[in-house]
Formats: sequence, structure tokens, C-alpha cells
Amino acid sequence: MFRRVLCLLILAAMFVPHSANAWWNDEWSYRKKITLNGGPQGGGLGEDVARAPILVRLHDGNFQFGEAKDDGGDLRFVAGDDKTPLKFHIDTYDGLLGIALVWVDVPQIKAGGSTDVYLYWGNANAPAGADPKGTYDNDTTLVYHFGEANTPARDQTAYNNASPAQVRSADAAIIGRGAHFDGTAPLALPASPSLAITPSGFTWSGWVKLDVLQPQAVLFSQRDGASGVTIGIDQGTPYVAVNAVRVTAASPVSAATWHHIAVSASNQIVLYVDGKPAGTGAGTLTAVAAAGVLGGDAAVAAGQARAANAFAGDMDEVQISKTARGAPFIAAAYASEAETGQMVAFGQDEENAGWSGGYFGVILRSVTLDGWVVIGILMVMAAISWMVMIGKARYIARVAGANTRFLKIYSRAGGDPVQLEQEIDSAKARSLSRSALFRLTEVGNSELKRRLAAGHTGLSSQAIASIRANLDRIATYEGQRLNSGMVLLTIAISGGPFLGLLGTVVGVMITFAAIAASGDVNINAIAPGIAAALVATVAGLGVAIPALFGYNYLIIRIKEVTTEMQVFIEEFVTRLAEAYPPARPGAPRLAAE
Repeated sequence: MFRRVLCLLILAAMFVPHSANAWWNDEWSYRKKITLNGGPQGGGLGEDVARAPILVRLHDGNFQFGEAKDDGGDLRFVAGDDKTPLKFHIDTYDGLLGIALVWVDVPQIKAGGSTDVYLYWGNANAPAGADPKGTYDNDTTLVYHFGEANTPARDQTAYNNASPAQVRSADAAIIGRGAHFDGTAPLALPASPSLAITPSGFTWSGWVKLDVLQPQAVLFSQRDGASGVTIGIDQGTPYVAVNAVRVTAASPVSAATWHHIAVSASNQIVLYVDGKPAGTGAGTLTAVAAAGVLGGDAAVAAGQARAANAFAGDMDEVQISKTARGAPFIAAAYASEAETGQMVAFGQDEENAGWSGGYFGVILRSVTLDGWVVIGILMVMAAISWMVMIGKARYIARVAGANTRFLKIYSRAGGDPVQLEQEIDSAKARSLSRSALFRLTEVGNSELKRRLAAGHTGLSSQAIASIRANLDRIATYEGQRLNSGMVLLTIAISGGPFLGLLGTVVGVMITFAAIAASGDVNINAIAPGIAAALVATVAGLGVAIPALFGYNYLIIRIKEVTTEMQVFIEEFVTRLAEAYPPARPGAPRLAAE
């Protein structure tokens, strides 16, 4: 029996529509594979990156903004296994202009191959899933996107190191909106313990565009006397000074173009320009608790900045970490953030072929409230009918199995009540209590023992008729127990299609009424409503058809059990009549009552 059911399930699965690959959540209608190439032709990482926030740039050429929510709240990112959701947050999202910038926390990026990430969208009911603080690890202490126009910069990390002063915005930065420095007003960072420099490690990175080449243009400074870190550009040449050690880039950068500058320091100082090491030096960090400054040199007194070394130009995507990031991490940041980066590649759009996606998604989204009410009632009816079918099938199977075991014992005893009791005791068959034949036998033997106790030796015709009547009564009760709940299946069979038809008729009426009110008569306006209205009829048939098959199957099984009881009653009464014939004249007879 199990093999037959398994074969049926396999055959049914072959005809169920499914997509070529697993779908993370059928409530989302679309997905796209994003491939991160860490090899020489992509990020050029050199080594695997354990974890990094990667920038995903979306535009009309690689993303369907019309199928997503207006604010991008239905965007979701899933790892390559198509099971693990990834943390992310939206930097910029403009559906009208067709531009979106999203930061995704990728748990691993392979240097010698590709790493896949899935982007899902197309769920109007999805809540916002962005998690800025979860996108960065605990070692990242400050991230400024400068996405807010002319307001204090907001820190995206869990440390909430927001800038204390207002930032002048640069609308056309390399990653959305950036910050503009005019050479006179540096930006002081908050005096936060999380931003204090410690000997354990330090990393600073940011995108910079000089207005013009200038001497000693300081990008970042955090100093306490002679100790501290200063990062700047001197006549186009990037440099970093850690205490008394100064590391200078081998080649200068040009003005009016964007460049990625990064510094990593622990036991060694490494200066990076556009994702590649540009200079190294031996040096050791010392603890600095003073507040840092962007776009100027931190003065010894009062945390002020000297305008003489202030930076003039634009700055974007400033990040600070309390650990020394490796070269692969810096390379991954540059390769994903640069406008000409080759690390991030987009696959083709895929549409969900499951029940809630594709055509079925369009149909289900068009179902009106009255249709869902009817479908809800039908779902309740379906649940009840399945409960009845499963429960009744299990009960009948237990009764039939117990009857089979009892008949074997009854045959060995030859119908003799005393021998039968001995056989039952020796078999210790407690499960025989489920047998309807066993219960009939108990009633019949009880009637016989009552008459034997009165001293009679034979059964009169009236006694046989009385025993048969009691057995028929018990058989009737057993039949009622077997048929209990079957009326619910008949209700599902006859009522399900009619309820579904009611939902369809009401849905069609509403569709035509809406068309008449709007005056828009075309197939695109009519088809979704009609298709959605027919869902109720499909639901009604989905309730009735399984109930019909189950009802017919159960009726046959019940008839088999009841027929077996009637045959057993005839055999049982006949054996009693043979074993206890009427007494001879003058001898006591077994009373009828």
C-alpha cells in the first residue's frame, strides 16, 4: 500500500509546475542572480574575504523598478544556497529615475572563483527588510554615506557615531550623494570611545575628489600631541603619517577625479590607492582618545581644525574600523564601489513559476474580498473532510486488522467459549478490544453464561432468537460508529462546488460592475477579474473531488466490515444452537430471558 501511495505522489509531483532551481520564498515574484567575481578579471582579491559589505548598483538596465515597491521595501538578498537571507540596507532608491544603491553584507567572497547572491523583489505586501546596523561587523565603528541632504551625517553602524555638525552636500558624488568641503570648514567627528585609536589596529577608507591640487590637504586627522594618524594628499600625492612615520604613495592622483584612499595600520602601515597598495612602512599605533576630524588637521587644543591644511573637494563613503583590514578587503571595497568596477555582474531576471508567482501570482492578487471569504470557507471544509477521511481510514484499518487477528483465534478455539477465553488469555491480545467481532463474541458469551448459571443445559428457539437480537443490536451500534462523520464528506461533495460557483458568480458580477464604472473595456481589464473569480470554483472542486474519492473508498471498507459482522453473527448463533440443543422433555431448558 505504501509503495502505491509513493508512486502516486511521485507522478503527481511530475505535473506540478516548478522552477528549475529552488525559490527562497514563493511570495516574491522575481529574482536575479548577482555574481561576485573575485578573480583577476573581477575584484583581483588575491585571497578569500571572510566578510565584506558590497555595493550593488541597480538601474533600469539591470532591474525592473516597475515590479518593485516604490521605496524598494520588498528587496531581499539571499546567499547562493538560496536559503540564507543576507543583511542589507538601501543607500539610495529612486524608482522614477531608475536608480538604487544597496549595501549587502556578503559572508564570504571567493578570490579564485565566483560568489553568487540572489536578489528578490516583487512582493507588494512585504515589510521593509533593511538592517543597516546588521550590514557591518562589530569592528566597523563608523560609516558615513552622506546620503542626507545638508544635514548632519548619520552613522550606519551600531555605534551611532553621527556627526555633531551639518554637512554640506555634494549631489553628484560617486555613490549617490556625498559631502563637499570648501577648504575652510572641516567636519569634527564625535568624541566617542568606539572611535578611539588603539594599538590593536585601525583602518580608514573613503572616496576623494580634489577640486584642485593643493599642499597638505588633510583628509582625516586624529591626533593627541605628536601621537596619532593623519591622512592627506600633498600636491596630488596621497600620504599617511602615523606618529613620526610617514608613508607616501609612489604615484600622484589627478584632481577633479574620484579616487579611493584607504589606510590600514597595526604593526605595519599600508597606504592603498584605488584598491591597490601604494606604499608601506614600519610603524606602531599608539592610543589616541581625542576626537577625529574629516577634511582638516586636528589641532592640539580644543579639537579645532586649522584652515591652512583643510581639504577642498568632495568626499564620499567614509569608513573607520578598529582593526587592520587586509588587502583583499580593501580590494573588494574598491571593486564593488567604483563606477567602472568589474566585480559585480548581473544575471537574467527570473519569474516565479510557483503557485504564488507568475500567472498564478497575477490571478491570486486579483481575487476580491468576497472571493477570499468563499475560499476561506472552502479551506475549512477541506480541512474537516481530510480530517474525517484520515481518521476514518485509520479507524477502519484498526478494526479490520483486529477482526482478522480475532478470527484466527476464534477458528483455533472452534467456537467453544471456554477454549476461546483460554486462547485469548494465552495470546495476551489486548488489541482485540478494537475488534467488532470480539465485542460481538463477548455479548454472545455473556448471554450464554447467564443462562448456564441458571442450571439449564440447552437453548430453546426463543433463547437463540434473543441472543441473535442482542448481537444485531451490537452490530447496529458498530455500524453507526463506522459511519459516524461520513455525512461531513457528503456535505463537502455536494456543497463544495456550489459554494465555489457562488464565489465565481459574485466575482464575475463585481468585475463587470467595475468595468462599467471605469468605462475601460479591454481584455487586460476583464481577464484578471474573470480568472480570479474562477479561483473559487477551482477551490470548490478541490474540496469536492478528494472528498468524493475518499467517501467511495470508505463506504466500500465500511460495507466489508459490516458484512463480516453479519456473517459472523450467523456463524456464532449457528454454533451455539449446535453446541447447546434444546433439552429433552422433562429436562430443564435454558431460558429465553
